[in-house]
Amino acid sequence: MVESHEEQEDFENEDTSASAASLASTAAFKARLERFKHSSGNNPRETTPTAPSPIRRSTRKRDRPDDNEPTNQTKAPTKRKKSSSKYAPPSTYAHLEPLTDILAPNLITIFVGFNPGVMTATAGHAYAHPSNLFWKLLHSSGCTDERLKPEQDVDLPRLYSMGNTNIVARPSKNAGELSKAESAAGTPILEAKIKEFKPESVCIVGKGIWESIWRWKYGRPIKKEEFRYGWQDERERMGKDEGWEGAWVFVATATSGLAAGLRPHEKEAIWRPFGEWVSKRRRERREAEKIKEDEEAK
Repeated sequence: MVESHEEQEDFENEDTSASAASLASTAAFKARLERFKHSSGNNPRETTPTAPSPIRRSTRKRDRPDDNEPTNQTKAPTKRKKSSSKYAPPSTYAHLEPLTDILAPNLITIFVGFNPGVMTATAGHAYAHPSNLFWKLLHSSGCTDERLKPEQDVDLPRLYSMGNTNIVARPSKNAGELSKAESAAGTPILEAKIKEFKPESVCIVGKGIWESIWRWKYGRPIKKEEFRYGWQDERERMGKDEGWEGAWVFVATATSGLAAGLRPHEKEAIWRPFGEWVSKRRRERREAEKIKEDEEAK
C-alpha cells in the first residue's frame, strides 16, 4: 500500500499574498510545466517530458538597517533545528500490522510509496494522515472523479483500475528510520509485483523512491541532470518479462507534508499530466468494453 510519512504541517492553508518575485517564479514554473502535458496519443512514450529546469527561488536579501541606526524591532528568537531522524529497527514498530497491498491484474497504474507511516499502519489504509495530499492530488489531477477517503483505498481497482503498494513494507515514523539496505532490497520485490500484475504504468510517489530504485538498478546514485519528474524513458520500464515490455514509469512528487521542497500548487501541476492520461485511458477502456459487449449481443 502506498504511503508517505506523517506530516507535521498543513499545506492546504497556503498564504495567497505572494510577493512580485514569488509570482514571477510561479509563472516561470508553470511555463516549464508545459513540457509535462500529454499529447493526443495513447502511448506515454509520446509524452515523455524533458527534464525541467530547477525551480528558482528568490535569493534577494532584505535590506538591513545600519548597525548604528536605532531600531524598535526586537530580535526574533532563533528557531531550533530539528534533530535528524535515526535508524529504528523493525522491532520498534513490531506492534503495527503490515499494510496490505491493493493490487489486481492489468491495472492502468500502481502507485508506489516508500513505506507506511505510523498513522497509516494504525488505520490500515493508505495515506491516512489527514494532512497528506495524496487523495487530494488524485482528485485534482483527474485520477479520480471525486475525493476519496483513505478507507476507500480498497475500491481503487474496481472503480478506477488503480492500485497501491510500497517499496518497503514495514512501518516507521519517517524514511530516516529505514536503512538504505532496506530500500535497496525492496526494489526487486517491487519489480516482481509489477511483473506479476502487469499494469500499464507505475507512478512513483516521490523523488526519494525513484532515487532508491535507480541506485539498485544502476549501482550508483542518480545524477542531478538525470533526474526529472514525469514520464521516464522507455528503458526505465519496470517489471519486464518475456513477452511483456514492462510498465511505463511516471515519477510524481511526494505527497507528505514533510516534503516541503515544492508548494501544493506546484505538486498539483506535476501530477496533472499523469491524472489526465489515467482518465483518458480509463475512458478508452470503457469504450472498448462497450463495443465488445455490443458485438457479443448481436
